[in-house]
Amino acid sequence: MYFILSRKNIYFIIISLILVIIFTICCRQFILAKKNTNWGLGFSKISGEQPTGNATPEYLKDFNAFFIEPKDEKKLYITFDAGYEAGFMPKILEALKKHNVKATFFVVGTLIKSNPELIKEIASQGHIVGNHTMTHPNMSKMETMEDFKKEIEPVENLYKELTGEDMQKYYRPPQGVYSEKNLQMAKELGYKTIFWSLAYVDWYKDKQPSHEEAFSKIMSRLHPGAIILLHSTSKTNSEILDELLTKFEKEGYTFGTLDELK
Repeated sequence: MYFILSRKNIYFIIISLILVIIFTICCRQFILAKKNTNWGLGFSKISGEQPTGNATPEYLKDFNAFFIEPKDEKKLYITFDAGYEAGFMPKILEALKKHNVKATFFVVGTLIKSNPELIKEIASQGHIVGNHTMTHPNMSKMETMEDFKKEIEPVENLYKELTGEDMQKYYRPPQGVYSEKNLQMAKELGYKTIFWSLAYVDWYKDKQPSHEEAFSKIMSRLHPGAIILLHSTSKTNSEILDELLTKFEKEGYTFGTLDELK
């Protein structure tokens, strides 16, 4: 016995499938928007292919947020998270200067307080000083704009008092923990939220990776448009940065700054 579908039934089935797909996409975005999320990446097995994030570039762009430059251009964006000074910054700045790389340093407000001359040196060399909050908390717990500002505005004020210049409005959530509400708050304050598309475990003071481990992790996942996250508190990073930048250049990469991200 054959069941013959009428044209009307076929149209009904097609429309139903489309609605199911739309509903699934909307649910996924709703869940992402409502829950607190740790920034995460998925890498392809294909060398040089851009990774995926747990939010798409298109979704993030609505909030002036970025984790990668989607264009297939061999350009890298070097960023450092700087919570305190461990004695390695001079060597890092020296390597950046040697290669004429302008990086972004996301600083915690306490670092501006404790090392004002270092902050002035970073700025004087043409690097961007970004906002990494005053005390490095879980920002996804900030439910009101008032609470959010308490972690953002003191850093701006310290920087302005120190340099006489307004802090450039680039923000990185501590540990990459965020919510859609956070992204919206940062946007309303005029900030671009900056995640990353390439990082490795470099932040444990007493468990630093070897040079070989660092090169292996970074170079195996290198890709066009990468926003690279390094920690300035890493002894390994200070020791390999000159050679690492040389390796990037030999692979045909150039270096951009975050103000190029649109």
